[in-house]
Amino acid sequence: MLQQVEEMNTDVAEQYRITQEPFYRVTGAEEALYQAAYARRMPVMLKGPTGCGKSRFVEYMAWKLQRPLITVACNEDMTASDLVGRFLLDKDGTKWQDGPLTTAARIGAICYLDEVVEARQDTTVVIHPLTDHRRALPLDKKGELIEAHPDFQLVISYNPGYQSLMKDLKQSTKQRFGALDFDYPEADMEAEIVARETGVDADVAQKLVQVAHRTRNLKGHGLDEGISTRLLVYAGQMIAEGVDPQAACLMTMVTPLTDDPDMRQTLQAAVETFFVN
Repeated sequence: MLQQVEEMNTDVAEQYRITQEPFYRVTGAEEALYQAAYARRMPVMLKGPTGCGKSRFVEYMAWKLQRPLITVACNEDMTASDLVGRFLLDKDGTKWQDGPLTTAARIGAICYLDEVVEARQDTTVVIHPLTDHRRALPLDKKGELIEAHPDFQLVISYNPGYQSLMKDLKQSTKQRFGALDFDYPEADMEAEIVARETGVDADVAQKLVQVAHRTRNLKGHGLDEGISTRLLVYAGQMIAEGVDPQAACLMTMVTPLTDDPDMRQTLQAAVETFFVN
């Protein structure tokens, strides 16, 4: 019976395994620090602005460590049952369905809770027993206590720029994690990433990055966030498809960022500074 369970867990793990290396440009000591944390199965928190590479980093490390990765996009409607699991009705009555957190704990995956601050605090509290010496997950509705697989690790991410009194992690949650700070790469490195991800030449990539730096200086002065590396990649992909650079930037870097007419005009002027028709 135990062998059957192990074989079943192995089959499930293969569904979540990353088989191709994701492109991630290491910018500092984050890779070595994460590897050391994983060696101790330390829970890790990734903090940084939107679109700066946090999720890609987790994918890269899961591939490098050859561990399955289960990702959960957190939201304010997510309940503890969405993470842990619930009983479902079928033609034979009721059966238990594991949630993503429970599945990860069983099979020894890395469980990545993306933008965890979006979830309600009464939901995130279910991770506490998995993030201390217990490394266990009680399934109260099922009457089962899961001992986490030796390879299991929990990783969370959030954007400190969106913190508020109503949306922040409790200290009792924060202090269960080691943390890595992320930010947008230096200009030359960011241009290298954009060129590598999109196929545009170095000159176009540099111009896109320069536009992004103009907008990042406006954070807190009309913009909640500047243009992210992700949006630069979108713009580069459109340009690589033959779209006019100004039109590509308007679609991917200006329109998504703000609805304010004056701010849009400011952003469009920044684009026109570097991409002249």
